Amino acid sequence: MTRQMKLIGFLQAQNCSNYPASWRHPSSKPNWFSREYYEEIGRTLERGKFHLAFFDDRLAIPDRYGDDFAETIRHGIRAAKLDPVAVALTMGLATTRLGIGVTYSTTYYEPFHVARVFATIDLLLNGRAAWNVVTSLNDSEAANFGASEHLGHDLRYDRADEFMEVVLGHWNSWEDDAIRFDRDNGLFADPDKVHRLDHQGHFFKSRGPFTVPRSAQGHPVIIQAGQSGRGKAFATQWGELIFVVYPNLQVAKKQYGEFKRAFAEKGRDACIAPAVYPVVAETQSEAEDKFAVIDALAKPIDALVLLSEVLNFDFASKPPDEPFTSEELQAISGMQALRDRVVQVSGKTNPTVRDFVELSGRGTVREMPTFVGSPKMVADQFEQWFTERGCDGFVIAATHVPGTYEDFVRLVVPELQRRELFHRDYEGETLRENFGLPRPLVRRH
Repeated sequence: MTRQMKLIGFLQAQNCSNYPASWRHPSSKPNWFSREYYEEIGRTLERGKFHLAFFDDRLAIPDRYGDDFAETIRHGIRAAKLDPVAVALTMGLATTRLGIGVTYSTTYYEPFHVARVFATIDLLLNGRAAWNVVTSLNDSEAANFGASEHLGHDLRYDRADEFMEVVLGHWNSWEDDAIRFDRDNGLFADPDKVHRLDHQGHFFKSRGPFTVPRSAQGHPVIIQAGQSGRGKAFATQWGELIFVVYPNLQVAKKQYGEFKRAFAEKGRDACIAPAVYPVVAETQSEAEDKFAVIDALAKPIDALVLLSEVLNFDFASKPPDEPFTSEELQAISGMQALRDRVVQVSGKTNPTVRDFVELSGRGTVREMPTFVGSPKMVADQFEQWFTERGCDGFVIAATHVPGTYEDFVRLVVPELQRRELFHRDYEGETLRENFGLPRPLVRRH
């Protein structure tokens, strides 16, 4: 079968898309807190045969900048966040084939709880669930869960490794044919095919047996986005779909190859999907005009607030042109891959606050590649990245909602299908079938 790309919708259960200025766009709908809003997006993505919609999340609003939340609230910088599980399930129940992914932290929840939440969603959606595994980022999230500070970067991943062992152990507790539902003989399920986990490790103890039988796809698909050294090791150990941010095709091809080799060394494979902002219109000039409007919506405060959040460092504490000290850079416990990217691109051992703002693109549409143009020109860029082995698919980020998804489905998807780069219909009923992933076997130790 001809290799075809995967498409994923990048969603937020909040007042804006991942582009914080999106709520300022004149076409953005303001009913982001309503069931109808998410149902509409889900149906649009399913009409476009997207494989998956996944919801990003944080467990705090961005308030690290100046140790205050006033600017976040005033400017709507990801200022309101709904619970993504409830929102994602709303979307899932309004669709029949679209995969539904949700971000959930390994740092602030217990493995049994997470295992049960996602196993339940997977059953209710007939095998279409995915879990985006994160370790969380900053002290604001810690404060909301009664901790004084966030765990160190590598320690979070050490804890997450054991967390995954426990979750997968619980998901393997029920064998596929455990349930008999034999009324005549009074046998609901075979007790020999349901097992205790009895996990006792460094971070967790969890006995079982688990309370939720396996779904049609076995268990939810695992999404991961680690791009630091330790994060990549975690991603290649557990991830089945890897969400990445690559600044350009040259970097994408290099890092895609590195990821694929790392997976091969572990006898595994995964779908690698970078995030992009598509801005498409009937003609190139119309698309450029649309992009100019979108680009102008961002404000400098957006970048400062979001950099403080994601790096777990107060950017209000330094003048714009004062270099970070080596000690300050080393102490950053948030998204270290972003820190390292700014250091590399700037060519400076000690970049300034201004360097971080300008080179990271945080808070702007320039944080990710932007594919701007007519349907043919945008499809050309998708095709180039895909055929030159920069990725296996794409995470479509929205500059405004729901217009980005509507434009993409109406204008770009048909062009990709015409080129036989993207499927015309779903391959099966479960997310694993549609991603071409194997159904996991129950492994008894």
